[in-house]
Amino acid sequence: MSPAVLQRQPIGQILIAEGILSEDQLRIALLEQMKHDQPIGKLLVALGFVTEATLRQTLSESLGKESVDLTYAAVDPLALKMVPRDLAKRYHLLPLDYDEHSQRLTLAISDVNDIVGLDRVRTLIGEQVEIETLLAGESEIDRAIDQYYGYELSIDGILHEIETGEIDWKSISASDNQYSQPVVRLIDSILTDAVKHNASDIHFEPEANFLRIRYRIDGILRQIRALHKSYWPAMTVRIKVLSGMNIAEKRAPQDGRISLLVSGRAIDFRAACQPTIHGENIVLRVLDRHKGIVPLAQLGLAEEHLRQLKLMIARPEGIILVTGPTGSGKTTTLYSILNHINAEGIHIMTLEDPVEYPLALVRQTSVAESAKLDFANGIRSMMRQDPDVILVGEVRDAETAEMAFRAAMTGHQVFTTLHTNSAIGAVPRLLDIGVLPDIMAGNIIGIIAQRLVRRLCPYCKAPYHAEAHELRLLGLPPDEQRPRLFSPSGCERCDFQGYRGRMAIMEVLRLDAGLDELIARRATTHEIRQRAAAQGFTTLADDGLKRVRSGITSLEELARVVDLTDRM
Repeated sequence: MSPAVLQRQPIGQILIAEGILSEDQLRIALLEQMKHDQPIGKLLVALGFVTEATLRQTLSESLGKESVDLTYAAVDPLALKMVPRDLAKRYHLLPLDYDEHSQRLTLAISDVNDIVGLDRVRTLIGEQVEIETLLAGESEIDRAIDQYYGYELSIDGILHEIETGEIDWKSISASDNQYSQPVVRLIDSILTDAVKHNASDIHFEPEANFLRIRYRIDGILRQIRALHKSYWPAMTVRIKVLSGMNIAEKRAPQDGRISLLVSGRAIDFRAACQPTIHGENIVLRVLDRHKGIVPLAQLGLAEEHLRQLKLMIARPEGIILVTGPTGSGKTTTLYSILNHINAEGIHIMTLEDPVEYPLALVRQTSVAESAKLDFANGIRSMMRQDPDVILVGEVRDAETAEMAFRAAMTGHQVFTTLHTNSAIGAVPRLLDIGVLPDIMAGNIIGIIAQRLVRRLCPYCKAPYHAEAHELRLLGLPPDEQRPRLFSPSGCERCDFQGYRGRMAIMEVLRLDAGLDELIARRATTHEIRQRAAAQGFTTLADDGLKRVRSGITSLEELARVVDLTDRM
């Protein structure tokens, strides 16, 4: 049923059409409505005929409006300050997030058509602020208002509260009224703050006398806070409770996962706890699905690389390798490729360590030591599930490589990652693992190597003319007219870093018959490179220097991630 048809129907009829409500139940609710003059949706929930979550979801689909579950929400303190509690309570709305850059306020609201309530908010915050609404249940909003208003939510305010007040350590992990605990709010505020700063990881690092908190932003670690060591025991317990770890275990490494609603959207945090000499070190990897799954055309690839990649994906069987060090964006590229080919007529299966982002229609499995499911066994069992496309998280050993190539040889398209420094370097690496050259030849569709470089902030990048040594790096003669390059400067919009966001630089090696023949006879890396160059292959350095010339990144940043010394 189309949203246009649904919008013209009352909510009761929509619920009956969906098979959620019976005619009798609706009749009872309508009789109650005549007595109490309340919205029919509220009465259906009060009578116990539908749950608030079901009602919210049905309304969301019927209105074509995104809904939000406030059960595991972390609210932006800046947004809360913009809307008074009385106003939020009267019109059943909750401010979730305020983006200062785009001047957008995100509200959870029980009635998206409440023009009076939205007008009151607009009068309060000003016409220049854009309001985005998400549908939420009325009682969910009322509970959240009671939970968030009246408590200090800024990190500095919570720290002051902890310093001046007494903490009841035992009740940190208690389920009732846990939001009154400052440490609970402190962890929520740190997670919200990290997401707003576009951090990819949050590091909690205990030292002898203090706790260091660092965010990894655009690939670089940045210290955000240093707290007194006495806060850490309670903070550790809270993180462990949220991520499902054993709070009593302090001597063994543990893994867990946290799911929260941050800035109006669902975000997962992959937690890893490691015992150290000064206490337990915890690192949280931020898994933001909105940023993790990027359309192929929006990856920022060079036009030729995108064309080559699409030709590689078009091959029905064989293996595509994505190589690079940890944190070079391999997973994002693979997910973008899967998202590009994902359709109802294709059966895609993945084996990951662990699953990072859920994808519709894709069967995703995490490798698990407890279930004796490693990569090799996982591929073996997946082959019996009739897949068309298989994604293997990583080729680490001979057995996994053998199974991945066997899948490629039996008519499947296989995607996987490998730790090497370059695309051509994947061939000797596979030989080292134990893959025979005859097996490689003809079964590798292509190899992608990539790195992530930071983009210069477009608002403050400073132009300058290339110096003599920079001309050599750019491959230009010394007497050439010096081109205009850019260097980082720093402004408020980029937190005075000079860089804002990252982009991928790539080398894409599509294998042809000539390269297959060289691999089959164990040719040297030099021979393979010469043949690849003859067919137009460009290196990571070449791709990066094009971005430097176009002013997207700096030479200094490129030299940080790619070896340019052989060009000197």
